Parts: sequence; C-alpha cells; structure tokens
Amino acid sequence: MARRPRVENAGFHHIYNRGVERRVVFSEPKDKEKFLDIVCEVSEHYDFIIHEYVIMDNHYHLLLENQRENLSAGMRQINSTYAQYFNKKQKRVGHLWQGRFKSWYVFDEKYLFTLFKYLELNPIEANITKKVGEFRYTVVHDILHNRLRVCMRDSFVLKWFDSTSELLKSLDIKMTEEEFEKIEQFQKESTAYKREPKKFIQKLELKDYFKKDLSKTKRDIQIQKATKDGFTQSEVARFLGLSVSGVSRILKKLRVKS
Repeated sequence: MARRPRVENAGFHHIYNRGVERRVVFSEPKDKEKFLDIVCEVSEHYDFIIHEYVIMDNHYHLLLENQRENLSAGMRQINSTYAQYFNKKQKRVGHLWQGRFKSWYVFDEKYLFTLFKYLELNPIEANITKKVGEFRYTVVHDILHNRLRVCMRDSFVLKWFDSTSELLKSLDIKMTEEEFEKIEQFQKESTAYKREPKKFIQKLELKDYFKKDLSKTKRDIQIQKATKDGFTQSEVARFLGLSVSGVSRILKKLRVKS
C-alpha cells in the first residue's frame, strides 16, 4: 500500500512515534532527558517551536510548530540521533522505532486546546499519575517547576493562561466523550487534508544556494540555510564534495556563534 503524503505545511503538527514491537525506548529518566536535549537541539536548527510534549516509556508525543516546510527532515534527525544514542547505550542493533513517525496537521487552531489537554492527561489515562503536572515529562510539569527548555519558551500555553492556577484549573476535568470524539474527528480530517492549490513557486535546488566564488564564510552560512530548508547533511556534503562530519562541524560552529 502506498504511503499517504506527509503534510509539510508550516504550522502546528501532532507527532507520535513508539518503539518497535511497542518495546521500551526510554528505559530510565536519563534517556528521556537525552531525547529532550536532542529535540531542542534539532528544533533550534530547523526553527521548530515545541508547544507540548509527553514522553512515556515506549512512545512519545510532540505538538510542534514548524516555520518552514521541513517537518520530515527535522523529525528524521530527532529519531535517528536518539536511535544511535540508545542503540549504542544498550549495545543493540536494528530499528528502534516502529516505522516512520505519525503526524497530524492541525489545520484548524480551535482543536489546539483539546489536543493539548488530551496529551497532558495521557499519563493519567494510563494510570501513571493522578494529577496534572505530577508526571515529570510534560510541558505543564516543566512550567510548574520552572524548568522549561529554550525550545518550549514560546509555547502558546504560556500565552493563553495568566497563572499556573488558571492553567491547572482548565485541565482539572477528565476528557469528556465529546472531547475524545473531537480528537478522533480531528485525526480523520487531518489524514484526509489536502493542500489548497497554490501559485507556482519554483523550488530551490542545492545549486541555487551555492553560487560560484562564495567565500568560505558565506558558504558555511548557505550550508546552514540549506539544511534548515530541509536538505540533509549528506545531500549537502555530496554536492560540495565535503564529508558529512565536516558539514556537521560547520553547523555546530555556527550554532555556537549564534
């Protein structure tokens, strides 16, 4: 069966992925912290904003906003980097994730709060905790304990509520059947979503980023721009005749300077 096209539109996306055969992929708190480190590092490079996240032992949810049409490139980087870390740590080989990540494009912002509530209540529905904010790996817990990471500091959650008490009060009611139906409907509509016809826009190719006689400094800046726009490090490396590790070092150097 052919895969349905990934919606790359700039905007809000609900991302979900779980371990192969539903196995544990976050075996200890250190693993979850490492995953969050990777999420924020990649988000900085790809201009993602993380509005909400939930990390369980065998799966994760992200509610992110992309500024460019580069969702797949960024998520590939997150999943592959964490898989490399986990496999090395556990001395295992093979796929870590159960296929490619799932994503639902949030084309109507009226669903945002219901989706946010659904994700925050995930640990409660799984009988892991009893109250919102008790589970360590959610945005609300981070807000309550003043430990929000940089990639989450522009979350709409901080803008919608004037106080933590107001935030907690809005989440202090179990999901209703109507809200669950909204989520189900949202996912169905998102799956069926098709982009509106747009005016023709010429898609840039790598040769358009790297004109002749570029200085090394300007070339490095263009490398950063090309990868932010969705080209992989290996694609850029092949085009320029560089090693992938060399491109990676250039990008890290530019991130440090910024």
